[in-house]
Amino acid sequence: MTGTVTVVGYDGSPLGADASRALAGATLVVGGRRHLDAVAVPATARTVVMGPLSPAVEELARHDGEAVVVASGDPGFFGIVRALREAGLDPRVLPGVSSVALAFARVGLPWDDALVVSAHGRDLAAAVNACRAHPKVAVLTGPGAGPAEIGAALGATARRMVVCERLGTDEERVTAISVQDTARAWADPNVTLVLDDERLATRVGSAWPRAAAPDAWALPESEFAHRDSMVTKAEVRALALARLAPRPGLLVWDVGAGSGSVAVECARFGAAVVAVERDADQCRRVDANARRHGVSVDVVAGSAPAALDTLPDPDAVFVGGGGPDVVAACARRKPARVVAALAAVDRLAPVRDALSGGGYAVDGTLLQSSRMRALPDGSTRLAAENPVLLVWGERL
Repeated sequence: MTGTVTVVGYDGSPLGADASRALAGATLVVGGRRHLDAVAVPATARTVVMGPLSPAVEELARHDGEAVVVASGDPGFFGIVRALREAGLDPRVLPGVSSVALAFARVGLPWDDALVVSAHGRDLAAAVNACRAHPKVAVLTGPGAGPAEIGAALGATARRMVVCERLGTDEERVTAISVQDTARAWADPNVTLVLDDERLATRVGSAWPRAAAPDAWALPESEFAHRDSMVTKAEVRALALARLAPRPGLLVWDVGAGSGSVAVECARFGAAVVAVERDADQCRRVDANARRHGVSVDVVAGSAPAALDTLPDPDAVFVGGGGPDVVAACARRKPARVVAALAAVDRLAPVRDALSGGGYAVDGTLLQSSRMRALPDGSTRLAAENPVLLVWGERL
């Protein structure tokens, strides 16, 4: 094309001078129906009502002359600017106030510590897992991935939702509601805030959102409350984390969680985590360890495999306790990765067969480590830890 593509962010307030001049000189104006009705489109300009994104972008690429795209809020924030750049266009951007900024402003909350995700045209499960893991999340919703679907997926979790419909318009509505009460029709577009008030009240939410690796991992056992040294050793956790690959947007199960050291470490990487443990005292330790490290871990008290039946499907599973039947039950849920820690070598073959029979490429290693220990004379000896067989499967 020749000429300039100017992207105007519309947030319901009067357009500024630059945006008004760009519109007055445009020969092509592209936008949603409500945006075109809200701004002063020149009578001589051709208009394209935006539905699917690709045809609108192609029309802009073919156009000779000045073009304006009217989009919601800040179009560089989960907006059309990315698509224009990918199509080889170099747009001039005049942003408005983003819908996320408006949503947090309406409820009087800061949002420099919020995690912002989009479910519009994307995997809803990833957005829901972000809501499980982080105490303050803004979700940009879309058809089939709105407040009702988010609330249904979150289930009985203790979260408060604030649904912000049609922000910046005369039809704006802001509704605070529990996740259990979201099964109703909501107006599009909307932004949904998902808040864990308990964690926010303890100032966990004052930290930056965990969107990258934590500052340390494979933490010393002393970082976790445990019973009689019943805790997955740091060397084992290091390899298990590498094979589980936890990150924001994923859901990890820690089955037979014990003290929950693997669960907590996965949560520190930003993953949503469910810890399954049959011992009530250990369940309390998992919860205490999660609180100590400022992360969210959903603790399910029960014995696997029965306790797994009602859980949401995982992306990765660590089996720290339980036999081949538990591994097989996990494999039937088809996570991308399964990692099992075995203390008894005679469980290797049945666990291997359970994974390979479930459609996984199987590998493993025996971890034998010796740690430095000081002797009375100032010299150092090496003290052997109990060997652990780590077996993992990656879905074919």
